[in-house]
Amino acid sequence: MIFRGKQLIFRQMTQVLTITQLGNPILQQKAAAIDNFLDSDCQNLIDSLITTVQAAHGVGIAAPQVARSLRLFIVASHPNPRYPDAPMMPPTAVINPRILRVSEEMVKGWEGCLSVPNWRGFVPRHQWIEVAYYDRNGREIRQVFRDFVARIFQHEYDHLEGILFLDRLASPADLYSEEEYQKISNIAEYKR
Repeated sequence: MIFRGKQLIFRQMTQVLTITQLGNPILQQKAAAIDNFLDSDCQNLIDSLITTVQAAHGVGIAAPQVARSLRLFIVASHPNPRYPDAPMMPPTAVINPRILRVSEEMVKGWEGCLSVPNWRGFVPRHQWIEVAYYDRNGREIRQVFRDFVARIFQHEYDHLEGILFLDRLASPADLYSEEEYQKISNIAEYKR
Protein backbone atom coordinates (compact mmCIF):
# COMPACT_ATOMS: atom_id res chain seq x y z
CA MET A 1 0.00 0.00 0.00
CA ILE A 2 1.11 3.52 -0.77
CA PHE A 3 -0.47 6.79 0.27
CA ARG A 4 -0.48 9.50 -2.39
CA GLY A 5 -1.98 12.55 -0.75
CA LYS A 6 -5.18 11.30 0.84
CA GLN A 7 -5.56 8.55 -1.74
CA LEU A 8 -4.67 4.99 -0.78
CA ILE A 9 -3.14 3.09 -3.69
CA PHE A 10 -2.76 -0.67 -3.71
CA ARG A 11 0.23 -1.87 -5.66
CA GLN A 12 0.70 -5.40 -6.84
CA MET A 13 3.97 -7.14 -6.21
CA THR A 14 6.38 -6.24 -8.97
CA GLN A 15 7.39 -9.06 -11.19
CA VAL A 16 9.96 -9.86 -13.83
CA LEU A 17 8.03 -9.71 -17.08
CA THR A 18 8.63 -11.84 -20.17
CA ILE A 19 10.61 -9.88 -22.75
CA THR A 20 9.13 -9.88 -26.24
CA GLN A 21 11.60 -11.18 -28.83
CA LEU A 22 12.48 -10.18 -32.39
CA GLY A 23 9.75 -11.32 -34.78
CA ASN A 24 6.82 -10.40 -32.52
CA PRO A 25 4.72 -7.85 -34.48
CA ILE A 26 4.22 -5.61 -31.42
CA LEU A 27 7.86 -4.53 -31.80
CA GLN A 28 6.99 -3.03 -35.20
CA GLN A 29 3.93 -1.05 -34.04
CA LYS A 30 3.72 2.57 -33.02
CA ALA A 31 2.76 2.60 -29.32
CA ALA A 32 -0.31 4.40 -27.95
CA ALA A 33 -0.13 7.43 -25.68
CA ILE A 34 -0.94 6.93 -22.02
CA ASP A 35 -3.83 9.04 -20.73
CA ASN A 36 -3.82 8.23 -17.01
CA PHE A 37 -0.33 7.46 -15.78
CA LEU A 38 -1.29 7.79 -12.12
CA ASP A 39 -3.61 4.78 -12.16
CA SER A 40 -2.45 1.59 -10.49
CA ASP A 41 -2.08 -0.40 -13.73
CA CYS A 42 0.40 2.11 -15.11
CA GLN A 43 2.26 2.42 -11.82
CA ASN A 44 2.49 -1.37 -11.51
CA LEU A 45 3.78 -1.60 -15.08
CA ILE A 46 6.47 0.99 -14.28
CA ASP A 47 7.57 -0.98 -11.21
CA SER A 48 7.62 -4.26 -13.16
CA LEU A 49 9.60 -2.68 -16.01
CA ILE A 50 12.21 -1.49 -13.51
CA THR A 51 12.39 -4.96 -11.95
CA THR A 52 12.64 -6.57 -15.40
CA VAL A 53 15.40 -4.30 -16.74
CA GLN A 54 17.43 -4.79 -13.56
CA ALA A 55 17.05 -8.58 -13.68
CA ALA A 56 18.14 -8.60 -17.34
CA HIS A 57 21.19 -6.36 -16.69
CA GLY A 58 19.86 -3.81 -19.15
CA VAL A 59 20.09 -0.04 -19.18
CA GLY A 60 16.62 0.57 -20.60
CA ILE A 61 13.38 -1.16 -21.49
CA ALA A 62 10.22 -0.04 -23.27
CA ALA A 63 6.64 -1.20 -22.69
CA PRO A 64 6.40 -2.80 -26.18
CA GLN A 65 9.25 -5.09 -25.12
CA VAL A 66 6.89 -6.67 -22.58
CA ALA A 67 3.99 -6.84 -25.04
CA ARG A 68 2.34 -3.59 -23.90
CA SER A 69 2.00 -1.13 -26.79
CA LEU A 70 2.19 2.01 -24.63
CA ARG A 71 4.41 5.11 -24.81
CA LEU A 72 6.40 4.29 -21.71
CA PHE A 73 9.99 3.30 -21.14
CA ILE A 74 12.58 3.14 -18.38
CA VAL A 75 16.07 4.61 -18.60
CA ALA A 76 18.21 2.84 -16.01
CA SER A 77 21.84 3.50 -16.82
CA HIS A 78 24.28 1.81 -14.46
CA PRO A 79 27.45 -0.25 -14.80
CA ASN A 80 26.54 -3.91 -15.27
CA PRO A 81 27.86 -7.01 -17.07
CA ARG A 82 26.36 -5.91 -20.42
CA TYR A 83 27.49 -2.26 -20.12
CA PRO A 84 30.39 -2.05 -17.65
CA ASP A 85 31.18 1.62 -18.48
CA ALA A 86 27.61 2.93 -18.26
CA PRO A 87 27.14 6.03 -16.10
CA MET A 88 25.08 5.71 -12.93
CA MET A 89 21.57 7.15 -12.76
CA PRO A 90 18.42 6.08 -10.93
CA PRO A 91 15.81 4.18 -12.96
CA THR A 92 13.61 6.82 -14.56
CA ALA A 93 10.13 6.31 -15.98
CA VAL A 94 9.60 8.19 -19.24
CA ILE A 95 5.94 8.59 -20.27
CA ASN A 96 4.66 10.03 -23.57
CA PRO A 97 8.12 11.35 -24.56
CA ARG A 98 8.86 13.87 -27.29
CA ILE A 99 12.22 14.65 -28.83
CA LEU A 100 12.36 18.43 -29.20
CA ARG A 101 15.84 19.05 -30.62
CA VAL A 102 18.83 16.96 -31.62
CA SER A 103 22.49 17.61 -32.30
CA GLU A 104 23.64 17.64 -35.88
CA GLU A 105 26.58 15.49 -34.85
CA MET A 106 25.96 11.76 -35.07
CA VAL A 107 28.16 9.35 -33.11
CA LYS A 108 28.40 5.61 -33.64
CA GLY A 109 28.33 3.44 -30.55
CA TRP A 110 27.62 -0.14 -29.55
CA GLU A 111 24.06 -1.16 -28.68
CA GLY A 112 22.37 -4.35 -27.72
CA CYS A 113 18.70 -5.00 -27.09
CA LEU A 114 16.87 -7.27 -24.66
CA SER A 115 14.47 -8.12 -27.53
CA VAL A 116 17.34 -9.02 -29.88
CA PRO A 117 19.50 -11.23 -27.66
CA ASN A 118 23.02 -12.23 -28.60
CA TRP A 119 23.54 -9.40 -31.11
CA ARG A 120 25.26 -6.00 -30.92
CA GLY A 121 25.22 -3.20 -33.45
CA PHE A 122 27.46 -0.20 -34.05
CA VAL A 123 24.62 2.33 -34.36
CA PRO A 124 24.73 6.03 -35.31
CA ARG A 125 22.82 8.28 -32.87
CA HIS A 126 22.61 12.00 -32.12
CA GLN A 127 25.26 12.98 -29.58
CA TRP A 128 22.75 15.03 -27.58
CA ILE A 129 18.98 15.40 -27.53
CA GLU A 130 16.54 17.76 -25.83
CA VAL A 131 13.41 15.95 -24.71
CA ALA A 132 10.12 16.42 -22.89
CA TYR A 133 8.25 13.67 -21.07
CA TYR A 134 6.10 13.00 -18.03
CA ASP A 135 7.51 11.27 -14.98
CA ARG A 136 5.58 8.69 -13.00
CA ASN A 137 4.06 11.44 -10.81
CA GLY A 138 2.60 13.32 -13.77
CA ARG A 139 5.18 16.13 -13.81
CA GLU A 140 6.36 17.32 -17.21
CA ILE A 141 10.14 17.18 -17.46
CA ARG A 142 12.33 18.94 -20.04
CA GLN A 143 15.87 17.70 -20.16
CA VAL A 144 18.99 17.45 -22.31
CA PHE A 145 20.72 14.08 -22.46
CA ARG A 146 24.19 13.52 -23.86
CA ASP A 147 26.38 10.65 -24.92
CA PHE A 148 25.44 7.21 -23.54
CA VAL A 149 22.23 8.30 -21.81
CA ALA A 150 21.13 10.09 -25.01
CA ARG A 151 21.80 6.81 -26.83
CA ILE A 152 19.63 4.87 -24.36
CA PHE A 153 16.81 7.41 -24.69
CA GLN A 154 16.90 7.29 -28.50
CA HIS A 155 17.02 3.47 -28.51
CA GLU A 156 14.01 3.19 -26.18
CA TYR A 157 12.12 5.96 -27.99
CA ASP A 158 12.58 3.98 -31.20
CA HIS A 159 10.77 1.05 -29.56
CA LEU A 160 7.72 3.32 -29.15
CA GLU A 161 7.89 4.07 -32.88
CA GLY A 162 8.18 0.40 -33.90
CA ILE A 163 11.88 0.70 -34.78
CA LEU A 164 14.67 -1.63 -33.63
CA PHE A 165 18.39 -0.82 -33.51
CA LEU A 166 18.79 -3.22 -36.44
CA ASP A 167 16.81 -0.72 -38.55
CA ARG A 168 19.34 2.02 -37.70
CA LEU A 169 22.50 0.18 -38.78
CA ALA A 170 24.42 2.03 -41.50
CA SER A 171 25.75 -1.27 -42.88
CA PRO A 172 25.28 -5.00 -42.29
CA ALA A 173 28.99 -5.02 -41.38
CA ASP A 174 28.01 -3.07 -38.21
CA LEU A 175 26.16 -6.09 -36.77
CA TYR A 176 28.12 -8.49 -34.54
CA SER A 177 27.24 -11.57 -32.58
CA GLU A 178 27.62 -11.08 -28.84
CA GLU A 179 30.55 -13.52 -28.91
CA GLU A 180 32.42 -11.52 -31.58
CA TYR A 181 31.55 -8.25 -29.87
CA GLN A 182 33.05 -9.55 -26.60
CA LYS A 183 36.25 -10.47 -28.44
CA ILE A 184 36.68 -7.00 -29.94
CA SER A 185 35.63 -5.19 -26.76
CA ASN A 186 38.19 -7.20 -24.76
CA ILE A 187 40.87 -6.25 -27.31
CA ALA A 188 39.85 -2.57 -27.04
CA GLU A 189 39.97 -2.78 -23.22
CA TYR A 190 43.42 -4.40 -23.39
CA LYS A 191 44.74 -1.57 -25.62
CA ARG A 192 43.63 1.18 -23.17
